[in-house]
Amino acid sequence: MDLSYQFDKWRAIGLLVLGRKVAARAVFDAMLQRWPDDAYALASRAHLLTEVGQMQAALADSRRLVVLRAGHGGTWFNHGFMLEAAGEFAEAETAFRQATELSPELDRAWYGLGLVLIRLQRYDEAMVALKKNTELQPMSPYGWYQLARVHVDRHEPDEAVKIIRHLKGFEPKVAAQLERETGLMAGKAAA
Repeated sequence: MDLSYQFDKWRAIGLLVLGRKVAARAVFDAMLQRWPDDAYALASRAHLLTEVGQMQAALADSRRLVVLRAGHGGTWFNHGFMLEAAGEFAEAETAFRQATELSPELDRAWYGLGLVLIRLQRYDEAMVALKKNTELQPMSPYGWYQLARVHVDRHEPDEAVKIIRHLKGFEPKVAAQLERETGLMAGKAAA
């Protein structure tokens, strides 16, 4: 890209650092007028549009972006995240599955897939995705929390208690939250 592109990009970044999101959006709009297929400007504008609740406009940019970067797992993850936020769960599932296929190590994509499958009440599939998330990110409580909730929804309290006990070893506040929410008591963590 030429110097004017680099200047616009850095100007937008500077505006974002200063908290001037409206001005930064105007720069991204101008960049996309000149370079309509620029992935950076599309992703940045989609993010800003999401922040202000303009989901359909954000999704339009995101849909263009996944066409341009069809082989990039992170792009599909971001698209799935936006679709989930917009309540488009079936399409979000497709996007998260594409992300996990392209980037199997992307723990956030497995987590997003798990959340969407929970919303679709497909608990068996959600468990598979959340287990993969916890394998990739064992010290993050989020996947464990959701996995315990799925076990509760599947009427498997013993499995949920095992997870609560596990969480007590490194995230006692999350374990306590699960105990309050589920009514299950796990006792003390094993030494």
